[in-house]
Amino acid sequence: MVDIERTQPTRVEFLVDINEADWPELSELPNIGEALARRIVEYRQSHGPFHDLNELRRVQGIGPKTLESMRAHLIPVADLETVAGP
Repeated sequence: MVDIERTQPTRVEFLVDINEADWPELSELPNIGEALARRIVEYRQSHGPFHDLNELRRVQGIGPKTLESMRAHLIPVADLETVAGP
């Protein structure tokens, strides 16, 4: 049994790979709801993977403040020139 009243809070980090996540996972990010999460996935499907997190600004509805609020929860995008394979 765990005594909830005496248990120390645990910090949990929620990190998302912007090139792999589906809309339900993306919708959990700060300031991102279902509609914007779906637009991110649609943009990725139409234009290919994001090469830089700043490319998210090209998705309608993501401005500088929204991007900054989600940045801490995004896994950095790998430099595609240094990654082997497709």
